[in-house]
Amino acid sequence: MFKTKQGDIHVGGQAVIEGVMMRASKSMAIAVRRPNGEILVKEDRWRSLSERWPFLKWPFVRGSLILMEALIHGIQALTFSANQALEEQEESVGEWDMFFTVLLAFGAGIGLFVVLPHVISGLVGRLFGIKLGIQHFLFHVIDGGVKIIIFLGYVWLISLFKEIRRIFEYHGAEHKSVYTYEAGEALTVENAKKFSTLHPRCGTAFILVVLLISIFFFSIVFPFLPTLHDVPGIMNQMIAIVMKILFMFPIAGLAYEVIRFSSRNMERGLIRLAVLPGLWMQKLTTREPTEEQLEVALAALNRALHVHSQTEGA
Repeated sequence: MFKTKQGDIHVGGQAVIEGVMMRASKSMAIAVRRPNGEILVKEDRWRSLSERWPFLKWPFVRGSLILMEALIHGIQALTFSANQALEEQEESVGEWDMFFTVLLAFGAGIGLFVVLPHVISGLVGRLFGIKLGIQHFLFHVIDGGVKIIIFLGYVWLISLFKEIRRIFEYHGAEHKSVYTYEAGEALTVENAKKFSTLHPRCGTAFILVVLLISIFFFSIVFPFLPTLHDVPGIMNQMIAIVMKILFMFPIAGLAYEVIRFSSRNMERGLIRLAVLPGLWMQKLTTREPTEEQLEVALAALNRALHVHSQTEGA
């Protein structure tokens, strides 16, 4: 069992189907509870692109890279966990199958969280007789508020499904395991049980920070973007939506720095107050795990740390 000082190795993870994926800076491990009760662990070494191109470690640049690498590892982890869950069936899920599933989900997410709020914001202005364009601050306030409402409604809706609640329980197990490691305690179920399921570096909190930053970012940037007067209005709106999608990369980079700073300064009263909304939102995406689920999460974290230590010593 690993027992280390807080911050020795940066770790994070993701809940998957009946398991947890854990990442260290040079390793990844996926632990899954198979239908027969056995815990199967898959480990891998990996090298971030930032190790080859150091400029990718620069602040405000590294966030986008970390997000993309997490997406790639997430697809791999989901593919592995899905295949283990289907072990008693003849069918299996390939990485390309999962890739296209995630791509489809990404497209649906663009429609739900970018296009729809943009359209609603314009309709709200018409409803109240106000000419709201993308150059107006109020437009982006409404847009961000609609995104938050849609996100909360979406998470609440999917939480009604038993399978999703199981994933949310593994999400809680992941957080408890990371807390145990960061506290420098031995990675045991008994130690992990006492920690919270809410963590300031969670992806749920990251999404909230992205939404809040986007309100101010878009309200500052869009007034300076030229409008094409010779094209139909709908074309200008489509261009604005495409610009929003492209701007999500620098916004994600900025959000990463905010999350990173806040997680390292939790002892400050104002910082603790600022992260509360992100922690509250995690009440929707995490559940209290069972001891068996904690065992799986800790197995993944132990293996990721072990592989990382071997890589460091190589």
